[in-house]
This record gives sequence, structure tokens and C-alpha cells, in this order.
Amino acid sequence: MNFPLKDRRTFLRNSIQVLGALALPGSGFCQWAPVPLFAHLWVYASKYPPRWDAAPVLDQAFADIKGAGFAGIELMAVNLEQDDAVGRIGKLVGKYELPVSGASFEANMWDRERHDAILQDVVLLTGRLRELGGRTFGLSVGDAGRKKTDAELEVQAATLNEILNICDKRNIIPNLHNHTYELRDGLYDLQETLRRVPELRLGPDINWLIRGGVDPVAFIDTYGSRIGYLHLRDQHANGRWTEALGEGATDFAAIARALRRVGFSGAAAVELAYDAEPSRTTAQNWQISRNYMRRVFQW
Repeated sequence: MNFPLKDRRTFLRNSIQVLGALALPGSGFCQWAPVPLFAHLWVYASKYPPRWDAAPVLDQAFADIKGAGFAGIELMAVNLEQDDAVGRIGKLVGKYELPVSGASFEANMWDRERHDAILQDVVLLTGRLRELGGRTFGLSVGDAGRKKTDAELEVQAATLNEILNICDKRNIIPNLHNHTYELRDGLYDLQETLRRVPELRLGPDINWLIRGGVDPVAFIDTYGSRIGYLHLRDQHANGRWTEALGEGATDFAAIARALRRVGFSGAAAVELAYDAEPSRTTAQNWQISRNYMRRVFQW
């Protein structure tokens, strides 16, 4: 650590107070606070398969995201796995005065043999996330590559319930993040999960909804009271991702109206992704996306 521990603690405490607007018992988020807009790390992590660990460019990610005016950075679970994660990332938090908003985590929660290991990972990750002042924890339940059995869905629900208990003890706010596999067979996996874990908040990825054949406006109208978090990304009519938000075919104006209609008061993260080498710098694409969100969503 190259900056005083006292200064780091002061900044993290202030960050927690800002992110504290996310917390409201019973609803998941504060009803009167403006929607905080964060940036997810994926566009950097995507260059580092198969672990997707953006550690070599994490300093640049913080600089880009801070420069674009986002309220915080959403990490991936892999960023918290190393023993020195809190020290390294905490240094960047202080350097750029950019809070860690939370982290995303995916595991095969339906696999009974993975149950204990997953919970051990969650204990470790949420502990480090909490040390960094992060509050949100996006959960993806894992793709079985087929329709899950009732027994597997029961294991998945049991795992989620234990994760919820861990998060509750650490004042972490979990949300169920989706890809496309949860949406197959008429939202079978998603609906069966919610039936078994009714208190679980949703953190839908709007672009994965579209790619899974689900109308995001209809989804918001149906599940709006359960949505506490959002991931936002854009794509062209041909399905290829845009470099920045607002450059594609996604009807974000209709999505913004739907969110206002259901009284959404949670938090959101822009998640950039590239299908090809971008024509602009990632810092520029963050700035374009941030400006677009101010204009269309008024966030």
C-alpha cells in the first residue's frame, strides 16, 4: 500500500456511505436516491481468457472508468481470488477515488458435488468485497447445457439460500444475474429459481434478455418489483455488439420508460463488449456511453 491506511479507510468509509444508498431492508435499494451508474470490468477481462483476470490492466480500467464519470467499478470474482487482492485493489480505489461497487460471480450451483466449494468461495469473496466497500454481488447459477432436473434445481436453490444468508451477515446485496441459458424453455430456469427462492432480487442483463428472445420491456413490466440491479449493453440489428451504448438497435428509451413506470430505484452497470477491434479507445467508449445514459435515462 502506497497511501496511508487512515486515508484509505476514510475514503472507503465515504464510499460505503455513497453506496449505502443501495441498501434498504425489504426492497434492496433506497427509494429516494438517484440511480447510481457503475461500469463492469468485462471489456478488459475479455482479453484474458480463460480465467478472464484483468489484473494486468486494472489500473487502466480504473483510470478509464473514473475519467468517464461513473460512480464506481464492478469487479469480477476472479479479481478477488488472490491473497493480496484487497491491498492491490484498495490502492487503486484510493488512487482514483473510484469505489468498488460490487462483483459478479458465476458457479455451477446446480451441481451437488460443487456445493461446499462454492460456499467456501462465496465466504472468501464476499469478505474481501466487503473490505473494499463493495455492496452488490451478481450471481449466475451456471449452465448445465440442458434443462436442469428438479433435483438439480433443488440443489441450486439450497445453494442460493445459503449464499443469501452469507451476504446478509456481511451487508452484501445479492442479485440474480442472467445470461441466455436461464431464459431457454420459456424462462424455465429463471422461473423455477424464483419459485424456490422467492426473496431473491433480480439483476437482469438487458442485452442477454434480447439475445435470449425476451422483450426487455415486457420483462421489466413483469418483474419490475423484483429488479434491484441492471447490466446494460447495446447491439446492432445484426446482433453484433456496438462499441458504446446508443449506437445500436436497442430501444433504450422504451427501457427507460419501463423502468420509470415500475418505479425502479436500484443501481445499474454499463458493460461494454467488443466483437472486433474497436475504432476508438475504450476510454472514449465509456465516455460516450456515460453521456448517453445521462441523456436518455437521466442517470
